[in-house]
Amino acid sequence: MSAIAAPSRPTLINWVEIFGLGMIWGASFLAVHLALDGIGPFGIATGRIVFAAVTLSLLCLVRRLPLPSLRKTPKIWLHATGMAFFSNVLPFTLLSWAQQHVTSGFAGITMAMVPLFTVSLAHLFLPGERLSRYKVTGFAIGLVGVVILIGTDALDTVGTELEPVARLVCIGATLSYAIGSIITRRCPPVDPIAFSTTALLVASAMILPVALLVEGLPHTMPPVSALAALAYLGLLPTAFATLVLVHVIRTAGPTFLTMTNYHVPVWSVIFGTVILAEPLPPQFLIALGLILLGLLISRIGLKRIHASSAMIR
Repeated sequence: MSAIAAPSRPTLINWVEIFGLGMIWGASFLAVHLALDGIGPFGIATGRIVFAAVTLSLLCLVRRLPLPSLRKTPKIWLHATGMAFFSNVLPFTLLSWAQQHVTSGFAGITMAMVPLFTVSLAHLFLPGERLSRYKVTGFAIGLVGVVILIGTDALDTVGTELEPVARLVCIGATLSYAIGSIITRRCPPVDPIAFSTTALLVASAMILPVALLVEGLPHTMPPVSALAALAYLGLLPTAFATLVLVHVIRTAGPTFLTMTNYHVPVWSVIFGTVILAEPLPPQFLIALGLILLGLLISRIGLKRIHASSAMIR
C-alpha cells in the first residue's frame, strides 16, 4: 500500500479525457444494440476485444514499443491479466448478454453505480483515495441526476423470464469495472500503451476459446450495420478508450475516472436524439444540472483532499 503513490491533482487533460470517454461510451450502448442484430453476446465481446488488441499491437509495432517482459516483470503481467478479466472480458460479456433481457435504460442506470463501488474499494486499497462527505454527496447527486434523466420507467419490468438474473448481472458488471480500476491503479510503473496492449492480448486469449465453445462461428454473414457497430466498439470504446482510461487511472486515480459514468447517459440521450431522432426527454436539463452539480461537489472534495495531502507532506 505504501509503495503506491497517491494520484496527482487532475489536470485539464484529465478532464478532457473523461468527457471524451463519456462521449465514446455513450454511443457504445447503441452500437451493442446494433451489433446484436446478427452477432451473439460472446461474439460481440470477443470481436471488440480482439479488434482492439490487433489495433494496439500494430501501434506498438509502429512505435517499436516492446511489451513488458513476462520473466522480468511478472507483476505487470499479473495486473494486466487482472485488468483483462475485470475491465474487459467479464463486463463486456455480462453486459452483452444482459442487454437481451433488460432495457438499455436499466443498463445505463447500473453503470452509474460504478463510482459507488469504486470509491468504496479505493478507500480500502488505495492511499489518497479516501472517502469524504464531498465525494459521497457528489456521487449521490450525480446518481439521482442519472435516474431522473433515464426515468424511473427504466426500473419497470419488461416481463422476460431471465430479467431478474440479467439485472443482477448488470450490477455484477459494474462491480467488475470497479475491481479492474483498482487493479490497474496498483500496477507497478509501466508504459500505458504497452500495458493496455498486454491487457487486451491477454483478454483475447481468455475470451476467444470460450466464445468458440459457447457460440461457435456464425453460420451466416452478419449485416453490414452489425459489423460496422462491432468495428466501432473495437476501435473507440475498447482500443482508444483503454489507452485513455489507463492514463487517467494512473495519473488522476480511479475515483476521478468514475465521474465519466454520470455523463455517459447524457451522451447516450444526445446521440439517440440526433442520430435516431428520438424525442429529447423533458427532464433533460434538470438531470444535466444535477449531474454537473454532482461533478462540481466531487471536484471540491478532490481539491480538499489534495490540499490536505500537500500539508502532510
